[in-house]
Amino acid sequence: MKKYICVPCGYIYDPAVGDPDEDVVAGTAFEDLPEDWVCPVCGEDTSHFAPVEDKKTSAS
Repeated sequence: MKKYICVPCGYIYDPAVGDPDEDVVAGTAFEDLPEDWVCPVCGEDTSHFAPVEDKKTSAS
């Protein structure tokens, strides 16, 4: 599952961790976050997040 970064503040949502403070369990994909979920750092909604690009590239 992809990580997503909050563009305004740099917070990274990691689905492997979730957001325990907001009852988002580990393993919750970004696309499956509750509609009212916001960045725990700056309060922006999910429209202000962008996928984090993998630094590793694989030869496919």
